[in-house]
Amino acid sequence: DDLAGRRDGEPGNETITVTCDGRRATLTLDRPDRLNALSNQLMAEVADAAAWFDHQPDLRVVVVRGEGRAFSAGFDLTAFSDEGPSPAGGRVPADTGRLMADALEQTSPVLIARLHGHVVGGGLVLAAACDLRIATDEASFSIPEVDLGIPLAWGGIPRLVREIGPALTKELVMTCRPFDAQEALAAGFLNRIVPAADLDSAVNELAEEVASRPRTAVLATKRHVNAV
Repeated sequence: DDLAGRRDGEPGNETITVTCDGRRATLTLDRPDRLNALSNQLMAEVADAAAWFDHQPDLRVVVVRGEGRAFSAGFDLTAFSDEGPSPAGGRVPADTGRLMADALEQTSPVLIARLHGHVVGGGLVLAAACDLRIATDEASFSIPEVDLGIPLAWGGIPRLVREIGPALTKELVMTCRPFDAQEALAAGFLNRIVPAADLDSAVNELAEEVASRPRTAVLATKRHVNAV
């Protein structure tokens, strides 16, 4: 049974894992053998999880993380050639990424992205759809789509403009140059960077700081900032 051991039908199947203790939840991208590359199925499962979060009456904070050596290596281009229409309701597989990012941004609880290893392309868009971001000081970031001959999709451009501004968005997307955690922090994309050994404690501390505040006021703050 795919739901065995999950509370109240927690979502997740082959590509993600979700746990929830009431006030806090964790969403884990769980394709470590593929560096959590974003397949059609994985993105549809993330979108389903985001919808499920909205129906948890006490939930305040969700940590979004990647299993294994990286947060996410980005779009799974090999999978897209083999898959049919979006299982999340889009007309084509590429729609699934947009639906995933929108679902994450629109879900009620605060999302904290726990970033380590590679954060690439669609993985960076996924992180941008979260509310707060903590990374290891060794994390590496890149947006390789233009080198692949495709535009950055899934709402990635407006999200990056919102987080780091138009000039830096143009430079990073057009040149595809990698950038490190220090530059991501200076640009305003990250809330903080920490040594790898301190990542879990830093994420846990921030999650608890948010979760311990009055839920209605915290969730309203997310809605109001996003509305701006």
